[in-house]
Amino acid sequence: MPDLLLELRSEEIPARMQRKAAGDLRKLVTDALVEAGLTYEGAREYWTPRRLTLDVRGVDARSRDVVDERKGPRTDAPEKAIQGFLRGAGLASIDEATIQSDPKKGDFYVATIRKPGRPAEEIIAEVMPGIVRGFPWPKSMRWGPASRAPGSLRWVRPLQSILCTFGPETEEPVVVDFEVDGIRAGNVTRGHRFHAADEFRVRRFDDYVAGLEKAFVVLDAERRKDMIRHDAENLAFARGLEVVPDEALLEEVSGLVEWPVTLMGEFEETFLQIPPEVIQLTIKVNQKCFVTRRQGGDGTLSNQFVLVSNIAASDGGAEIARGNGKVVRARLSDALYFWQTDQADLPGRDALAPAAEKFGLDLTKPLDQRMAKLDALGVTFHARLGTQGERVGRIAALAQEIAATVYPEGATLGGTAVSADELKTLVKRAAVLAKADLTTEAVGEFPELQGLMGRYYAALQGEHPSVQAALEEHYKPLGPTDSVPTDPVAICVALADKLDMLVGFWAIDEKPTGSKDPYALRRAALGVIRLVLDNDLVMALGGFMPASDLLAFFHDRLKVQLRESGARHDLVDAVLSGGSGGDRGDDLLDVTRRVTALGAFLDTEDGQNLLAGTRRAANILAAEEKKGTRVADAVSLDLLSEHEEKVLAGAIDRAEMELDAALAVENYAHAMTALAELRIPVDAFFETVLVNAEDEAVRANRLALLDRIRAATRRVADFSRISG
Repeated sequence: MPDLLLELRSEEIPARMQRKAAGDLRKLVTDALVEAGLTYEGAREYWTPRRLTLDVRGVDARSRDVVDERKGPRTDAPEKAIQGFLRGAGLASIDEATIQSDPKKGDFYVATIRKPGRPAEEIIAEVMPGIVRGFPWPKSMRWGPASRAPGSLRWVRPLQSILCTFGPETEEPVVVDFEVDGIRAGNVTRGHRFHAADEFRVRRFDDYVAGLEKAFVVLDAERRKDMIRHDAENLAFARGLEVVPDEALLEEVSGLVEWPVTLMGEFEETFLQIPPEVIQLTIKVNQKCFVTRRQGGDGTLSNQFVLVSNIAASDGGAEIARGNGKVVRARLSDALYFWQTDQADLPGRDALAPAAEKFGLDLTKPLDQRMAKLDALGVTFHARLGTQGERVGRIAALAQEIAATVYPEGATLGGTAVSADELKTLVKRAAVLAKADLTTEAVGEFPELQGLMGRYYAALQGEHPSVQAALEEHYKPLGPTDSVPTDPVAICVALADKLDMLVGFWAIDEKPTGSKDPYALRRAALGVIRLVLDNDLVMALGGFMPASDLLAFFHDRLKVQLRESGARHDLVDAVLSGGSGGDRGDDLLDVTRRVTALGAFLDTEDGQNLLAGTRRAANILAAEEKKGTRVADAVSLDLLSEHEEKVLAGAIDRAEMELDAALAVENYAHAMTALAELRIPVDAFFETVLVNAEDEAVRANRLALLDRIRAATRRVADFSRISG
């Protein structure tokens, strides 16, 4: 079967757009083929900085013939209706239609419309101009004299050529002939813009790839990544170094080169006094280079870096490495200035005294000065939620309240026990300094270093190690794979930071809607959940969030979190809807433990059988309550006549006492064991006892017995909400 090869070659495509653009091209073309009646065996996309390529294998040579019958009006219908039918069916006269009979509707016209198949290359030529013109680039441009004409082509960068061939492996492929804005499709392309700028002819995908390779272009982005990774590792290893891994940078760099050549550059060792994260980010952002460290060392960076060139230079890349080193040194000089400036005193410290007094700051310390500056400047957090300084005040108060609630007896910090008051003092100090680095030069240059720089500056001025950790970690976790703080000080500040965000934006009705979440409130809620669950925190959120619908939002996020960890979402609903679960639904750890215990119980035969029996009891009760049947307020032992109902009543008494004991200490495994003891007497009851007895008092008493079963199970979960 024939194969399709398509290449759209242009000026440099931004690296961040390449992968998606290639995927868009594959989808647009293959969808168009299928819509036109063509099938294909497989398609794969490729990309480089200067081309998008699509290889579609096993395409039908032509589309299928289509025969369609279209039902028309009755033969005695008005002439206007018949003429409309002819126009819609594309018939010249009514003689071209056939007549069919229906016993109920009589005789009516039928048009048989035959659409013959078309050659695939004709279909491709028809659909491609529209795909190119309507390509979904996030940003595009016009160029050249034609750009002034209405409707001229827009592309991410000037489109230079189109290659499109089609045909089977055993024959010479044809050029699919179409034109877009003066650019006609052909069977030629060009390689590397510096090493092999001449055109070369292409037949099909295999010789296309080979031709590009000879012309210094590696088409496969994954292969380019592997080449860069391996060459960089080998280059570093030869110098006793190892490359600091950075997959995001590797992805970006592979999109900047068609012929990757890995080189080594260096800078002065004096710059190594800068924090390694600052060095790495400076070199990464400005020069797209990888930093290195000593093999088997303590992680300290070396003064050598790896760069990737797009040119195999005649001097082995010496001049390229020298030029990159020159730029890197200039950027690191700026970073060193930021680092040193942030450790110095701010001018005009006297003006910061009111802010210092408000937050208990020590203006002899640089980081305290930066916090005072943040408050004095009145930097807005949100127009309706006040300044950053006001927010810091809220976080500090809330963090201390959380510390008193979660750690009432104090905590252990780095192996040392501290009292509750000492912990609150450290929590307050960490919360007050948490946002101080927002006014530093380093964070101003690299906002992604906020928190981390606070930790460095806190260490320099001798803050407690837990305070240092909290300044960096209070933003965490930032995503599902991010680490969760474990130090009690960091936990309290992280919880306060996220809860203040949620409560504040809920108060001004700025809640997430659909796919829109501009303030990342879903991430904040999941962060709270992970902080609570990963650290086994007993903490009732209701005391920190006045908005009831915010608790419902937490429940929705909890379902997502538990489902991703393997739990069933219906069990979460069941626990939250149960009597005790409803009372303590703001204790996320308690809810999670109930869900875990319930899931384990339902995986047993006793659990499944009790679930069935409980549902039967609930269904009978619901039906009788709907009819208005009386249910006794309490079970009367005098009205129990059958052996099985007496046994069940006794079993419920014992189960209730065991439930009381188990729930009092939150031992949910034992609570499930208590419920399991109801399984046999419940089964026996339904096998032998008629609930709807003729005697109204007996019936009401037996319904009360079922109500006690329902009430007992609801103390753990609402079994009616469990699916399956």
